[in-house]
Amino acid sequence: MTITPGPGTAMIVRSALRGGLRTALATALGNSAGVLTWALLSAVGVSALVAASEVAFAVLKLTGATVLIYLGVRSLAGGREGGRLAVVDTADAPEPRGRRAAFRDGLATSLANPKLAVFFVALFPQFVSDGSPVLPAALVMAAMIVALDLAWYSTLAMLVDRSRRAFTRSRLARRLERLMGAVLIGVGVRVALEQR
Repeated sequence: MTITPGPGTAMIVRSALRGGLRTALATALGNSAGVLTWALLSAVGVSALVAASEVAFAVLKLTGATVLIYLGVRSLAGGREGGRLAVVDTADAPEPRGRRAAFRDGLATSLANPKLAVFFVALFPQFVSDGSPVLPAALVMAAMIVALDLAWYSTLAMLVDRSRRAFTRSRLARRLERLMGAVLIGVGVRVALEQR
């Protein structure tokens, strides 16, 4: 599940292209905070409510699609030939505010992903034995997912960052920025249109 391409993967690649390794790691941490939040919500039954309610699921799905499409449009605008170049020079350290924004983007993408709610409702109960406390089991499961996510996303971020250094400020970098924007928009549209 961790290495399956999806909104999280697209966000990590986008962040690595725009701001380098540290920015991508901030996005990964935001994504992980969202996973922990969904685990806690599943422990108290909120994700079950989202999974059971057509309206709640639809609202969450459309919110997630909107977030992804918005981020994709921002990437398309940043990668335009005449626009501000979104990929920074490796000599320029990303601003701390940029890393905070990357964390928020990762968190928003994770929280707005209805598939995480369904995942915790569908898979989580199999790992909790009858009569066991739910909260510790939810935290252990979430910690395992976060560890795998951070290992994979850190590796992906390092690979993208190294590749980015080879063509920073080139036409290829701008094209790749636009491509990631298109991918985010495509994933957003898919999220909006898919059924449970």
